[in-house]
Amino acid sequence: QVQLVESGGGLVQAGGSLRLSCAASGRTFSSYAMGWFRQAPGKEREFVAAISKSGGSTYYADSVKGRFTISRDNAKNTVYLQMNSLKPEDTAVYYCAARVGVPKEYEYNYWGQGTQVTVSS
Repeated sequence: QVQLVESGGGLVQAGGSLRLSCAASGRTFSSYAMGWFRQAPGKEREFVAAISKSGGSTYYADSVKGRFTISRDNAKNTVYLQMNSLKPEDTAVYYCAARVGVPKEYEYNYWGQGTQVTVSS
């Protein structure tokens, strides 16, 4: 089992940047593929990005491709989401998640509590 805690959210102007972090407990962090998801008010949760166990493969939603970068540091049990060129439509609660196996856009086993990102126009 793994516990996840996100941090780094906040209020930023459009065009700005934020870096989210997700710290994982336990000694098996490198056994999990990791993902970032977001949920805006009144909308369903959506996939943002995912990264393989080694960090060698990454995947992105079309809406964030070229602006967001997912990475991980297995020595620190942490996954990151660097968000650049932020837009008001990126406003949401951002969640990190872990799954056994390969990175996908669904079927994650463990979830963090979320961190709020607000982008003002």
